[in-house]
Amino acid sequence: MKDAIGGIANYIPKNAMPLLSHYLSQWEVNLVISKSRVTKHGDFRALANGGHQITVNEMDNPYRFLITTLHEIAHLLTFKNFGPGIKPHGKEWKETYQKIIAPFLNSSIFPEELLEVLQAHFRNPKASSDSDSDLVMALNQYDPKSEKNYIFELDFGSIFEIYNGRRFIKGKKRVKRFECTEMDSRRKYLFSPHAQVIKVENNV
Repeated sequence: MKDAIGGIANYIPKNAMPLLSHYLSQWEVNLVISKSRVTKHGDFRALANGGHQITVNEMDNPYRFLITTLHEIAHLLTFKNFGPGIKPHGKEWKETYQKIIAPFLNSSIFPEELLEVLQAHFRNPKASSDSDSDLVMALNQYDPKSEKNYIFELDFGSIFEIYNGRRFIKGKKRVKRFECTEMDSRRKYLFSPHAQVIKVENNV
């Protein structure tokens, strides 16, 4: 991991830098950039010494990086203002998040097509941006090109591989997610339609 406050300009939209830099200084945020973690884009921790730390994954999508950073700053401010006893993504966090991101929601920072999706998302922000399929799809347009497919793009019965090499067979949709069978264990797992995976060709 590395301290990111000095080099954060490399990760965010250029026009977001002045205001985000002000936020980081105003609230004395200890921001650390981490290697990519599959299970989360970022996190906030209250340290044993009384300090606070925000960790954000290193990523090539400046819009996702900015949103993640502000998401975690909202956790920090909610903790400071309301203490540790509240729900992590409850009313206090949502209102704080909406307030601090509002100045960023303009066309000088985000492309118009992404801005429209963000404005809809922040009427009632979810615990994770990955829970909003419209936002996920919009943000993914600004990721580097890859060989991955979305689960919903695969045919029923297709075999696909996830980040750790485990292989699955795509099954039926159960309400909002697809039930897929792991090939080795035969156990069933639910996958979001917009999860990105690698299709295995020459299926048997």
